[in-house]
Amino acid sequence: MKEQLILTETNFSKLKELVKKNKEKVLIFTSNDDELNRKVSEKLPIDILIIPLEERKDYMKQRNSGFNEIMAKILKKNKINLGVSLDELIESKNKERILARLKQNIFLCNKSKIKIEIIETKNNKSPQDKKALLLVLGLHTSLISN
Repeated sequence: MKEQLILTETNFSKLKELVKKNKEKVLIFTSNDDELNRKVSEKLPIDILIIPLEERKDYMKQRNSGFNEIMAKILKKNKINLGVSLDELIESKNKERILARLKQNIFLCNKSKIKIEIIETKNNKSPQDKKALLLVLGLHTSLISN
């Protein structure tokens, strides 16, 4: 398995240099800035995009997960998987909100046929547990990334 590198840089030009230096690694990008997420997804060859779900304000009648149909089309076109941070889910006090946003993202991934991958750094859960979580939330079995 390739070595993974999680990128959290907020400056696009520095991020571009980091991506060029680490092309042989699996590049995972995460940011709270939706505009930067979109720009990176469109312009840089990353492998996985993690959209943090915890620190978001919901709209009056809709969840704000930072992922929409436009982002789904961009990810599909550029063959980027959507990442889910298991550490964020386990350590959060608002698990119900994160699960609701995750379920909304899974609905969009099913619709656009985008693979989802669970990323964890602190908690070592078995692959079966990760797969079961995604299946319970409604992800189609063919879209679970190994």
